[in-house]
Amino acid sequence: MARPLAAEQLQAWGMPLDPARLIVAEFAANAALHGRVPGRSFRLTLTVAAPATLRIEVTDTCGDRKPERKGKDRDGETPRESGYGMLLVEELADHWGVSGGPVPRKTVWAEVDLGR
Repeated sequence: MARPLAAEQLQAWGMPLDPARLIVAEFAANAALHGRVPGRSFRLTLTVAAPATLRIEVTDTCGDRKPERKGKDRDGETPRESGYGMLLVEELADHWGVSGGPVPRKTVWAEVDLGR
């Protein structure tokens, strides 16, 4: 549901749908798969900062599990079978990161410059 809701809001704001839809889909899928605590969900926030920066945030209640930037195992050599979504986010977003707290939450965020 996060992706179509984000698309609806972006259209209402008169903003381009991509790459934001792809970033929202990846963040939401990760929150649902890796950041899920029974009885709790995640929160999606979209904000626009001047002059034309879209900030996408997904907050979940599993602060101890943070996304990794690499698509390789810990040895740095062996390709993983999954985990390439964050590489996609890294390519599409101008900036991204993870903010902690308050415990037990974490927020994964990305910023997209809409003026490029």
